[in-house]
Amino acid sequence: MDNSQDCVLSIKWENDNLVILDQTKLPEKVEYITLQTIEEVWDAIYKLKVRGAPAIGIVAAYGLYISVRNSKAADFESFYQELRKNSDYVASSRPTAVNLFWALKRMEKRALDSKNKTLEEIKMDLLNEAHAIRDEDEAMCKSIGENLLTLLKDGMTILTHCNAGGLATARYGTALSPIFLAKDKGWNIKVFADETRPLLQGARLTVWELMQYGVDVTLICDNMAAHVMSKGWIDAVITGCDRVAANGDAANKIGTYGLAVLAKAHNIPFYIAAPSSTIDIDTPDGGKIVIEERSEEEVSCGFGKRTAPIGVKVYNPAFDVTPNHLITAIVTEKGILRPPYKEAIEIILKK
Repeated sequence: MDNSQDCVLSIKWENDNLVILDQTKLPEKVEYITLQTIEEVWDAIYKLKVRGAPAIGIVAAYGLYISVRNSKAADFESFYQELRKNSDYVASSRPTAVNLFWALKRMEKRALDSKNKTLEEIKMDLLNEAHAIRDEDEAMCKSIGENLLTLLKDGMTILTHCNAGGLATARYGTALSPIFLAKDKGWNIKVFADETRPLLQGARLTVWELMQYGVDVTLICDNMAAHVMSKGWIDAVITGCDRVAANGDAANKIGTYGLAVLAKAHNIPFYIAAPSSTIDIDTPDGGKIVIEERSEEEVSCGFGKRTAPIGVKVYNPAFDVTPNHLITAIVTEKGILRPPYKEAIEIILKK
């Protein structure tokens, strides 16, 4: 982007330290924190200080390097067992975002590929692998934006959900990437952003991020989407995703499925922006995706005070699954996938 210097980076590697933007403090405060231990990395992922599938994967990769950079292992086998133990620990922080496991497995593979080197050389290889994961994500997100831009026109209004911008990735984002690129082209793209209950990632993060970039954005509550669509104000819905099953079913922030149903009812195209790393060919369909359930306090005490009676039962899934028949296209850095998705995914992953 021409204005990329104005984008706020969510992840930095500075002075041999992992530094992240604490997204739980936005929009009131822009505060960076340094993660120096594997426990701090786990905590940052679990508590959503870093969030968004690509960003979680990047932080996990750096975290795994941090966990062994001062290792006193005497040989590769003991070093690798230490690495695997730490990898399993980080993997336990969030169950749904496939990028987390993808990045950790990639780091483990890099260690195995370097096993004939000295331990210090292996450590450096792991750091370089984490850098590569971050750099590749930035390039990948820009390509997703360029591909999505071919489906849009100047003057359109987009509805988005949760946060799939630069805060959720290395830079650019996935669902927001075409909006930033359109802005750079001089297009007049408007955005309606869902508040995204219960943690308000749309209100706190997406709106803040778009305003920072000078994009015309309007905030709405999640339950206003149908009304806005009925007015004819929405030309397309674009969301990110945390996992795409082999058949094209896609898991994303809770509420995405409902948007897809509404978009279908109003004849509005529904696009999923998905890095190829989120495609999980080992998961046959959305019914096999593990859905994270989070603390009841996020719902009952979500605004800094109790908003529901003490003792009420709360169901708080973090994600839902959008069936492939509701998805107009899945847009990756390698190209645009259209139904039938199983065949399209098999072709795209061979590129």
